[in-house]
Amino acid sequence: MLLALTPWAGAQDFPAKGKPIRIVVGFTAGGGTDGQARLVAQKLGEVLGTPVIVDNRPGASTMLAASEVARAPADGYTLMYAPSSTMAQNPHTLSQVPYDPFKDFTALSMGGRGPLVLTVNDSVPAKSVGELVRYVKAHPGTVSYASFGTGTSSHIYGEAFVKKTGIDAVHIPYKGGSDAAKDLIAGRVQYMFDSASSAIITVGSGKVRILAVASAARIPALPEVPTFAEQGVEGLDLPSWLGFYGPANMPAPVVARLNKALGQVLEMPAVQDFYRSGGYEAGGSSPDEFARITRSTYDRWGAMVKQVGLAKE
Repeated sequence: MLLALTPWAGAQDFPAKGKPIRIVVGFTAGGGTDGQARLVAQKLGEVLGTPVIVDNRPGASTMLAASEVARAPADGYTLMYAPSSTMAQNPHTLSQVPYDPFKDFTALSMGGRGPLVLTVNDSVPAKSVGELVRYVKAHPGTVSYASFGTGTSSHIYGEAFVKKTGIDAVHIPYKGGSDAAKDLIAGRVQYMFDSASSAIITVGSGKVRILAVASAARIPALPEVPTFAEQGVEGLDLPSWLGFYGPANMPAPVVARLNKALGQVLEMPAVQDFYRSGGYEAGGSSPDEFARITRSTYDRWGAMVKQVGLAKE
């Protein structure tokens, strides 16, 4: 009986003073997701009174990071800040996903919502979606688009765009958004579906333009950029978000403590402003609500993958 109560007793004292909490991110440092994670980590450390660090584990379409967290002790000291693609897209597009999005993780809280946007290198003479489509059709098989990795949302959007517009473009997967954006700026790839936060940074290089927002409505950070639907391409407005997970079977008091702390951080004006400047809206949720969002997003992206006819790789 005493042994059974021991984990719960320890959970009441979470986190132990001075013991660091690790937030694993499946992308390289310097990208939009990494920036959000680092700000949240800093503020979360202040709220919890213990160090919170970001651990970048890029590669394999964020599966390296997810696998790391799935194998970690369920004590609250290893978390993951993951895009919707990790849980909702990878299982539909990759043949060897080493985790189950529903059995191997504990949903903690939504982090932020924000759409992907279509960006092009300035060597492409296109200032609208229609002009890009005409350009690619005039150069079949020679225009390439980058993605965050095979099976990620940027890849699925890219394939959906190819199918819906009838173009012939070459997919080039990267280990993360920042690597893909660097090659987009350099002109090694011609276009990509990027996070709004990363795209706003790359536009500052003077080498990239944003043509469209993959959402139902324009976003406050980019009010001048029209949606795909406004430009005649329907169906590219699926949900895109980032959120916090831990390993499966985390003690309820630890989940509650982390959820409350994350909610406090995500409501801070500095955090809200930072997310908004990157085209996202920061905001937490209950663990149960986030679990439901994960499931519904998984179902919707599965339907998109089936519609596009994207085979598992």
